[in-house]
Amino acid sequence: MKDLKYLAAYSIPLAAIIGLIFKGSWAFFTPIFAFIIIPVFEMLLPVTSENLTPEEVSVKLKNPLFDALLYVNLPLVYGIVGWFLWSLTWFQYTTAELVGLTISVGIAVGGNGINVAHELGHRKSRFEKTLAKILLIPALYMHFYIEHNYGHHLNAATAEDPASARYNQTVYSFWFTSMFRQYASAWKIQLHLLKRANTSFFSFKNDMLYFTIIQLLYLGIVAYFFGSFAAGIALSVGITSAILLETINYIEHYGLRRNKIPSGRYERVSEIHSWNSNHVMGRVILYELTRHSDHHYKSAKKYQVLEYHDVSPQMPFGYPTSMLLSLVPPLWFAIMNKRIPVEMKPVG
Repeated sequence: MKDLKYLAAYSIPLAAIIGLIFKGSWAFFTPIFAFIIIPVFEMLLPVTSENLTPEEVSVKLKNPLFDALLYVNLPLVYGIVGWFLWSLTWFQYTTAELVGLTISVGIAVGGNGINVAHELGHRKSRFEKTLAKILLIPALYMHFYIEHNYGHHLNAATAEDPASARYNQTVYSFWFTSMFRQYASAWKIQLHLLKRANTSFFSFKNDMLYFTIIQLLYLGIVAYFFGSFAAGIALSVGITSAILLETINYIEHYGLRRNKIPSGRYERVSEIHSWNSNHVMGRVILYELTRHSDHHYKSAKKYQVLEYHDVSPQMPFGYPTSMLLSLVPPLWFAIMNKRIPVEMKPVG
């Protein structure tokens, strides 16, 4: 029964569904749930730092339930996005309802689309990697698959990584630098892979090319069936989900840096180069993404067996609460800067 705690991850899309059904003020229920109700629960519930025993790890890795819980997000995310876009053809939303539902659906796409795609994108099977790519389509963020796996995990916590926030960088600055630099980095990685394989730009191996075509087709299909206004809303949903992702990226590595060793290379990524959080609500709703230190230490690990390391820098709050705090830079800096190891802070 304890394994069913991850059903809580469906609470975000459920909140979006409630907004779509009841409309009116309920259109804003998802952001209220994600960034007010969940943080309150995080404050009230205990922080759990226990790790599984080797026997428990073995059992959980063999249990198909954990994978099935991820797969369900595919029809769930597409169902919510499709429902919202279809409803634009027959329901006259107010401006406030449109804003609220666009944000709500965007949060669902970010939390249960991009985040699950992140988990599945690290898997070995072609089936799960394909699911990851499909889940990234409504977010219009398919380049994340390449940049995250071939760029971020190599360069995390260095100046070369677009997705690692600098010391005293605001989240608002980070949204722009990370989005544009990650996209440029994905193309750079792709062109390098093509060159190494001695393959032309118009090859089927050019993932970035067909990612672009797929995403344009997605918007074109939305425009064809639901109208150009719906295509604009689909674009807005994608932008919202991308901002959610980048806010998570911001808090995951904020201010943490790998040092260079005498050879001129960076030290290896370890448990000290990502922020960890053991707050229960954030852990289960984000499929243990908050145990990010262990994820970077051993990226192939499945979410249900990620561990806590006491040497990892610890966030004072869960990820949802921390995301909210990051929106107020002076407060964020006052809380987090003193937690960054002295040896990682910039000199001067």
